[in-house]
Amino acid sequence: MTKRKILVTGGLGFIGSNLVHELHKNEQNEIIVLDKDEGRDKLERKIDSITYLYYDIRDYPQWLWHVKKCDFIFHLAAQPRIQPSLKDPLTTLLINTAGTGIILEAARRLNAKVMYAGSSSCHSGKLESPYALCKYHGEELCRLYSNLDWVNTTIFRFYNVYGKWQPEEGDNSIVMGIFEKQMREGLPLTITGDGEQRRDFTHVDDIVAGLVLSMDHSTPGETFELGTGTNYSINEVADLWRGKKEYIPARKGEYPTTLCADTKAKDILGWKSSIKLPDYIKNHVKKSRADGEV
Repeated sequence: MTKRKILVTGGLGFIGSNLVHELHKNEQNEIIVLDKDEGRDKLERKIDSITYLYYDIRDYPQWLWHVKKCDFIFHLAAQPRIQPSLKDPLTTLLINTAGTGIILEAARRLNAKVMYAGSSSCHSGKLESPYALCKYHGEELCRLYSNLDWVNTTIFRFYNVYGKWQPEEGDNSIVMGIFEKQMREGLPLTITGDGEQRRDFTHVDDIVAGLVLSMDHSTPGETFELGTGTNYSINEVADLWRGKKEYIPARKGEYPTTLCADTKAKDILGWKSSIKLPDYIKNHVKKSRADGEV
């Protein structure tokens, strides 16, 4: 049986690592990971039988030389999060917009299908942050290449992903990761602003399931939104963790609400979210208490 050759950019990142591990379960898949980060904290994510290319996505000739053939490209590499993009907009522009153009050109040469990781931030003000705008620019580039029949692309918009290997500290941290770390360390849960901002939290396993389903979907330029259709305020999430709250100043560029209302992923791919946030937190708290962490 001919193997499907798959390139995953950002394959050592939060979502990328989870995707690579799922793809690896299928013996029909031959996987190459492109990621500039080989930090010690990510060594546990590596799989011995997979090829890892440690290049910046912008080092196009160097890494492409190693990719002789490719059927699918999952493009997850990016400068993530709003706050880093406000501090360094140029890097965000070069990686998220120009980098996506580079991947599309590589796919054009390789005759590979591209699954692009967009963001639900496009609904909340594309001019509120370089991150939101550049992620949307990536979508437009995908649509351009599909409209010109250069590359078959599928666009995904993720909603507030959480789960295994989520970032817990630093500029790239996410609220669920921050809360989990603070609960382990017996610290109050820090909430920006008044905590009434609402988010559609979607588990990484559900995100990965949607991405894998798209490999057999062939309508060029299609856009799918992966979210649960339910959102929670940050205050409600803190209450689910049963932690003490500590309020800190609101941050620029953040929006009041995310909520997935699009059903195309369900209607066309047969995808649906299966993991509910309250159940995830309840099980996590139960396990932590059994281990004596909280």
